[in-house]
Amino acid sequence: MGAQWKQAGREANAQKRGQMVVKLVREILVAAKLGGADPDLNARLAAAVEKARKNSVTRDTIERAVKKGAGLTEEKVQFELITYEGFAPHKVPVVVECLTDNRNRTAPEIRNLFKTGQLGQPGSVSFFFNHCGVVEGHHADASRDAEGDAIEAGAQEVERIESEESPEGVQCARFTTTIKDLDGVSKALKAAGWTLTASEIRYVAKSFPEIADTARKEVVDFLHALDDHDDVHHVYAALR
Repeated sequence: MGAQWKQAGREANAQKRGQMVVKLVREILVAAKLGGADPDLNARLAAAVEKARKNSVTRDTIERAVKKGAGLTEEKVQFELITYEGFAPHKVPVVVECLTDNRNRTAPEIRNLFKTGQLGQPGSVSFFFNHCGVVEGHHADASRDAEGDAIEAGAQEVERIESEESPEGVQCARFTTTIKDLDGVSKALKAAGWTLTASEIRYVAKSFPEIADTARKEVVDFLHALDDHDDVHHVYAALR
């Protein structure tokens, strides 16, 4: 899915831990703003809360984020989603999604990071990706017919995956759907007994260019530099 680069070479320190919590909370804010405060009726929120819990985000922090995002407090959510497209070193296509409360601050900072790559114009790399809905989850029944559940839910594709976030002995799968069907597919899979760990719109790379090991390190370092920016919410790259 073009995110394997995230799994290697990261140091677990307090700063990165803090950045991760901020991004998890922002996802809860956005999910609650878009779909309401009830996780049973908002699959994206349910997945965001589940991921936050697994990463030891406190209950109070999660509850405040849900209420704030859903407009149940006097605080207003003012984050704006901005998408940048371009190339990492060695012409690897990249799509960056930012959540920011200040476009004038974020834009020049992201452009500055792209100086080590090649900043693209809007739409310049989007044809390298499918923009679609993705649902990930696990089922307690290791022999569960994931393909049958995908058909019943209306998903377009399903694949078995390995997930460090899921308990041992369960079946893990990734379901791909159209953007408009994402919510319905998520609810149907949840009703079929799947515990969702992700329910979101993603850019999924159509193919992956061959990269030499020496070049790969340059690309991964660049992607991590993007991902570490406080306003960057997701980084999608055509890199395994």
